Amino acid sequence: MMVPLDPSVKLTSQRRIADGDTVVVYERHDAMRAVAVRAGGVLQNRFGVFRHDDWIGRPFGSKVYGSGGGGGKSGKGGGGKAGGFVHLLAPTPELWTLVLSHRTQILYIADISLVVAYLELVPGCVVLESGTGSGSLTTSLARAVSPHGRVHTFDFHEQRAASAREDFERNGLSSLITVNVRDIQGEGFPEEHRGAADAVFLDLPQPWLAIPSVGLMLRQDGVLCSFSPCIEQVQRACEAMRSCFTDIRTFEILLRTYEVRDGALKSTTANEEATVGPLPQKRKKNAPPGENSDCSRKNSSVLVRPCSTARGHTGYLTFARLRVGEGQTES
Repeated sequence: MMVPLDPSVKLTSQRRIADGDTVVVYERHDAMRAVAVRAGGVLQNRFGVFRHDDWIGRPFGSKVYGSGGGGGKSGKGGGGKAGGFVHLLAPTPELWTLVLSHRTQILYIADISLVVAYLELVPGCVVLESGTGSGSLTTSLARAVSPHGRVHTFDFHEQRAASAREDFERNGLSSLITVNVRDIQGEGFPEEHRGAADAVFLDLPQPWLAIPSVGLMLRQDGVLCSFSPCIEQVQRACEAMRSCFTDIRTFEILLRTYEVRDGALKSTTANEEATVGPLPQKRKKNAPPGENSDCSRKNSSVLVRPCSTARGHTGYLTFARLRVGEGQTES
């Protein structure tokens, strides 16, 4: 279960792996996959062959070795040329975003974090979402409103909605998420949600068509977020929001990640010696000749540099707050 529904139940990351669980197999920071654990199952990758039976009973976060690593149940072994290792991580909304099946373009953590914060979601909130897509954002919305809130998500594509529903059931989120098939742009949100939503999220090609319906669904002071990849979509959506929304703001998030790794760093002294000769320096007393010179040339260090592949523009996030109507003004 990705999100604990009962405060007395341990988080997934605090319990041991069982048959039927979903684990995130971590190979390296840019190589992960979701695997359903089953007795007798086998995972084979570039690091070796891993038996699911060796995973069952281990705590989440364990480091396990392939068949050639000699690790076995103890988790100790060589892991050299004969076989490598992986880590078995508990599924979280953040990790699920990185390993889910892409049925559509998805929102990533940088955008999702801003959406959850600016929609002001807390446990117990009711959220309407259109469209569901691959369910990346939906999973994070469910965690934000758990254990007593609800996310009603809509997608016009029936097969896509069915696949998302299966994912949510597999991750134990069915009690938090309701998946519906509906064309929100053409039909609007169902009347049953009128005045009941604390927040609404739109990921539609023509969000301005759904905004009048959003105004009817939100509670007083509710918040709307619309995600659009093109600025022209943002402009038209903002024009539609001005009739019944206030505090309209648009953001674009450009995230820059860095790579951190161990490496040997040549000192500037060595570079300067190559061009202008050795620089004068004090020598420690009783030190063997040449010792200081060798130490100054290479140092073991941690290297930090920007990642060579960085995600650029993903889209624009526009937030707006429902304006208090003339009949709802404060006394």
